Amino acid sequence: MKIQRIPALFALLTLLCMDAAPARAVNKEMVQLQTQVQQLQEQMTAMQSRFDERMGVMNSLVERDTDAVNKISTIIGSLQITLEKQSGDSSGKVEQLSGQIQALNDTLDELKVRLTKVSRQLEDMQAAQQSLAANQAQQQQQQQAMASAPPPDVLYNNAVRDYNAGKNDLASQEFSDYVKFYPNTDLAGNCYFYMGEIEFRQGNYQQAAQSYDQVLQNFPSGNKAASAQLKKGFSLIELGKQEDGVVELRHLIQRYPKSPEAVQARDRLRKLGVSTTARPGD
Repeated sequence: MKIQRIPALFALLTLLCMDAAPARAVNKEMVQLQTQVQQLQEQMTAMQSRFDERMGVMNSLVERDTDAVNKISTIIGSLQITLEKQSGDSSGKVEQLSGQIQALNDTLDELKVRLTKVSRQLEDMQAAQQSLAANQAQQQQQQQAMASAPPPDVLYNNAVRDYNAGKNDLASQEFSDYVKFYPNTDLAGNCYFYMGEIEFRQGNYQQAAQSYDQVLQNFPSGNKAASAQLKKGFSLIELGKQEDGVVELRHLIQRYPKSPEAVQARDRLRKLGVSTTARPGD
């Protein structure tokens, strides 16, 4: 009896390991994402601290220059009053005071230029600090969203179930959530394809073509690549861009000549009265 139970036990352990592997992979990916977000937040905090220090220095410079400008303005005003009172004295004294006033005016102009430059730098740093704070807040929101995201297999299966049930709005949102939370997985290509299918059903051919193109550009070796190129061609034809649509269908036939999608492409091209063979340069 013990000998007969060993193979069965071994098979059960094998199945358990197979089931556990995807879960470990998903958990590992989630941990990596959370670690990356945490590192980004730490970098943002350090950058903001450095910005705060520089902002303090800049504020001190602006205040110092402002005080200097105010003091010189006061001195110049006093000299001008004195000059008016001494206007009846010898011309030598008047010229001496006029020279002093001119020198002070020159210094004042120089300080005003410095003050304007520093003020602009301060404004630029304030704008950078605000942008940094906004980015940090966005990162925190993304981390919170990732923490609350359903597991990828659950989210994908729910989306496909609602798609097959004709719940287009709900399915579209679920597919969109999947590519937002798990953009680098193989199933993200499928999600883009199904989003295109929903748009195609609703007659939104421009948006459908864009979703199909996401599959072709980012998941060219995925299992939906042929179907995406077929439907992209159909979408372009529906948009009145027959020449572009024909090019897509011919490329499909060339790349996947024995596929069911190639059969549909040939049939559509024949109905359009055009050749199924790609022209040179297409």
